[in-house]
Amino acid sequence: MGLGGTTLQTLKLATTPPPSFSSSFRRSVFKPFSQTFLCHHSRRQRFPFPPLFFVRGLSAPAAQATATATPKETSPDEKGVKQQWKAAIDFKWIRDNKDAVVANIKKRNSNANLELVLELYHKMLSLQKEVERLRGERNVVANKMKGKLEPSERQKLIDEGKNLKEGLLSLEEDLLKLTDELQQEAQCIPNMTHPDVPIGGEDFSTLRNMVGSPREFSFPVKDHLQLGKELDLFDFDAASEVSGSKFYYLKNEAVLLEMALINWTLLEVMKRGFTPLTTPEIVRSSVVEKCGFQPRGANTQVYSIEDSDQCLIGTAEIPVGGIHMDSILAASLLPLKYVAVSHCFRTEAGAAGTASRGLYRVHQFSKLEMFILCRPEDSDLYHEELIRIEEDLFSSLGLHYKTLDMASGDLGAPAYRKFDIEAWMPGLARYGEISSASNCTDYQSRRLGIRFRSTEPALTNPKKGKSSLAPPEFVHTLNATACAVPRMIVCILENNQQEDGSVIIPEPLRPFMGGLESIHPKPR
Repeated sequence: MGLGGTTLQTLKLATTPPPSFSSSFRRSVFKPFSQTFLCHHSRRQRFPFPPLFFVRGLSAPAAQATATATPKETSPDEKGVKQQWKAAIDFKWIRDNKDAVVANIKKRNSNANLELVLELYHKMLSLQKEVERLRGERNVVANKMKGKLEPSERQKLIDEGKNLKEGLLSLEEDLLKLTDELQQEAQCIPNMTHPDVPIGGEDFSTLRNMVGSPREFSFPVKDHLQLGKELDLFDFDAASEVSGSKFYYLKNEAVLLEMALINWTLLEVMKRGFTPLTTPEIVRSSVVEKCGFQPRGANTQVYSIEDSDQCLIGTAEIPVGGIHMDSILAASLLPLKYVAVSHCFRTEAGAAGTASRGLYRVHQFSKLEMFILCRPEDSDLYHEELIRIEEDLFSSLGLHYKTLDMASGDLGAPAYRKFDIEAWMPGLARYGEISSASNCTDYQSRRLGIRFRSTEPALTNPKKGKSSLAPPEFVHTLNATACAVPRMIVCILENNQQEDGSVIIPEPLRPFMGGLESIHPKPR
């Protein structure tokens, strides 16, 4: 699930000495995502843990993937200094397909400046040629000085070599600056767009699927805020005093409902061959950028930690995407499927109004995210699998929802194609987004440096002494929401409310709530 666009807003957090939290507090809430494709490591397993406990760890194939990947580069120091990184952008392809890239930028309402990118690329190529020319001349001078020379001739060569060295240092510095500028501009270019994606703004998104119909009530419908107050499930007032607006306490059965959603969703997704993960919830801002988001800016959704190069995650897509950063994976390990449980933190800059009240839009929440790394030719297939898993989960909970193929103007920069699911929320009297599934093709992997190598030998005969292995290729990455807990609670409370003020618990969740079938108003 993305962050609602390509910008993530910055609110600064001061770094303070870490308190000694207990392990139960640190991992009291989890959020995974599911997927249905069978893969080489899919096996039916019995999980020897009770419903309200979450299993941590890697499956054997995931551990193997980590073990067989090429060693990662040495991590930057811990002083919070921002590290420079470069995306493996195919500038030649962009130049050779200029018209297609221009059209794509326009259909996605992007502010990328392709003309500037191509101008900088041309300058970089010219400067590279000049640098190579001077290096060649310097080598010629160095070779001449190896012979027997008259003192005056040697001094002449020394002076010439010195001038070449100074000129080369200046050009290399200019080349470095130009390369950085080219990277900054080129990283604004969005991913290409699937040919079937509808063109236009959000209103042009097309309906893929509709499941169920809105429930008809014979009594006045309450929204989740009123239900939560009467059932003693939330406390927004106390959270506002403690943390600020858009924070909340869950209480009583709402806590059990959150844990039930997490554990049930996790197990359902694991049945489909996904490896469960919990993730770091603080990441380097460079990893946020490599996943296609902007951690700092006027309208970012990201909380940044002051005086450091770290951010709170807005989605587990970011830390999961970084697991295999700067690695070459064996093709036999693909696809790699993960379902990650984490808290998510978003500034929700600019969000206001009744549509954002209560649990619908908050600063901190639990979420389960599915993430896949696969061969390029398989990503469309896995995208269909991800949306099918989401639909299966929501259908099992009895929700009325619709699946949309999102229009080009609503796609974030990394997404090649995105499907959203919107569920009917009777208290809000509208559909609300509860999940999304995106195919990011190689947009993220080119930035994260995640490649795979086939075991088959290269087709061409290698030069003597060279490896016969095929060159590595960039993997495709996909992500999808298995369960965004607060919005699922909204759906369950509002759709399952009864005339007597109680709320029926969906049947699949009852074993994870100690057999509880309904939530009733507390005696006063």
